[in-house]
Parts: sequence; C-alpha cells; structure tokens
Amino acid sequence: MNSDLIQRALAEDGAFADITTLSTVPAEQQARGSIVTRQEGVVAGLHVAAETFQTLDPRIEIEFLVQDGATVQRGDLLLRLSGPARSILSAERVALNFLGRLSGIATTTALCVRAVEGSRARILDTRKTTPGLRSLEKEAVQLGGGQNHRFGLSDGVLIKDNHIKAAGGIPQAIAAARHQAPHLLKIEVECETLAEVEQALQADADVILLDNMDLETMRTAVRLIRQQAPRVLIEASGSIGTNASRLVAVAETGVDFISLGALTHSAPNFDISLEFA
Repeated sequence: MNSDLIQRALAEDGAFADITTLSTVPAEQQARGSIVTRQEGVVAGLHVAAETFQTLDPRIEIEFLVQDGATVQRGDLLLRLSGPARSILSAERVALNFLGRLSGIATTTALCVRAVEGSRARILDTRKTTPGLRSLEKEAVQLGGGQNHRFGLSDGVLIKDNHIKAAGGIPQAIAAARHQAPHLLKIEVECETLAEVEQALQADADVILLDNMDLETMRTAVRLIRQQAPRVLIEASGSIGTNASRLVAVAETGVDFISLGALTHSAPNFDISLEFA
C-alpha cells in the first residue's frame, strides 16, 4: 500500500523530472545528509520517509538514528542519508511531507494523552483523516500514545443523528442494528441531549457517545449512565479540540473515551529539515 502511495506522491511532485536538480547537479555527484528536527515532539513516519528516498533511488543508503514513536528535542538527528545527490534532492520534499505530517499527528496526540493522564479517559482518533493516508495517520496516533476508533465503516456500529432520523428514532435504529449487525460488534449511539441518553439506555446501547454537550450536561449524562447501566461505555466528542484545559475538564466528567477529529485534521506540521554535510 505504501509503495503505491509513495509512487503517486513522487509523481505528483515531479520528482522523476526535477528540472532544477537535473540542470544544476552533476549526475555523478554524491552527497551525505541528515534529517534534523527543528522542534520537540514525537516522531512518526521515518520508515515511510526512508521508503520514499529508496523508491526514487535504491542506491540511497539510510541509517536510522531514532525509531518511530521516539520523543525528540530540537536539533536531534533522525536519519543519515548517503547516495546520489540528485536522487536525494528530488525525493526530499515528499519524504519530509510524510514525516512532517505524521510526526505532527503523533506530537499532537502525545500532548492530548499527557493532558488526561491520571483520569480514566483514553484519547481516540476519528475517521476525519486525509483521503488515502488513513492507515499512516492512525498509526501516527498510536505512536503518540492514542488509540484508534473505527478504521472504517465496517468495523463497528455507530448510530449518528442522520441514521436516527432515517430509522425513525433511537429505539428503532438500535433494534435494526441488533437484527442486522454481527453479534460481536458493539452498538454505539450518538446522543446530544439527556432525553436521547435515556432512550439509548432503554434500548440497551453498548456505548453512548455524548456529542457536543456542555460540561454540566455531560456530567449529568455520565452520572445517569453510571447509575442505570454501569457496563455501558461512554465517549465524548464534538467541538472538544486539543486544548489541554478543555481536555482535563472533559476527562473529569468521568467519560471513558474522548474522540478528537483534530488529531488528524488539524495537527500542525512538524518542523523537520534535510541538511547536507
């Protein structure tokens, strides 16, 4: 999978016909360089970056100085490269794009996980990923200490507002899911009000997602669920973001999971550069 993705990314960037490099760098020129961090964080995507260089030119030799998931400081060296200068230069931007994007996700995830340490809440990603990059982005979340929600629509039943409207209500949607879905899959229902939480409990949902609730309503919902159905898992989502104080406040309501689309759709790029020796 990564091979096809990398080939498309290199072709998109014009790496196989890099006019600037071809016109300025002699074909026989060899080079050595290092990939260097410009900030503190968690690294992800090193193997994808290495595969990018070697897809363009297998003659490029790579030495890993750290591994994916490592916490690094500004100025740390991540990889050493040696080989044809033209090839290294032509693959540089695509390799760094992968590495910067994935390390940004891992770093953002690590900050969120750290914010809720000591609580029962676990940080989850969502399906709000870059098309074609889901497996890499979800792996980056794991490297940052987070956990994956559904990879795709076939992995679990998550009944959202439009499903509820189309089915005719929460009880009807849950009943239909119980009838159709494999018995090993949990049934999760999105609830925006306490009345919907009550309906989900009465219909025997396995997981209740508290969506876009203010903190007071969320606390009340958690107490209600714990009292009536202690086995039911509770997820919070919707407009939470990655702000540490907001995450702490949500975790303190007692939810089991906090799912954050921002881990993948809004993570800042990690600042990394390639420096020739």
